[in-house]
Amino acid sequence: MKPIDFKERNVEVAKKQDEYVTLPSYIAPENNENGEVVFCMGLNFWERVRLLFNGRLWCCLLMFGKPVTPSRFSTKKSDFFNNK
Repeated sequence: MKPIDFKERNVEVAKKQDEYVTLPSYIAPENNENGEVVFCMGLNFWERVRLLFNGRLWCCLLMFGKPVTPSRFSTKKSDFFNNK
């Protein structure tokens, strides 16, 4: 998987940090009570095939000793952005 840029992006997380890949993201305004961070990942051909056949998507969150935060996954952009 690799991070994909998108038009709503307002920040690049971990830019110029050699140990991480730059993650184009949308971080909700501070007045957003959920503190949402949205990013998009692109799958290569074999990852798509695996997902199609086994229907599983694994995730690893680096919490650095803090409590685990709620996470949401979707295949639809509209689940995160209202395109009104």
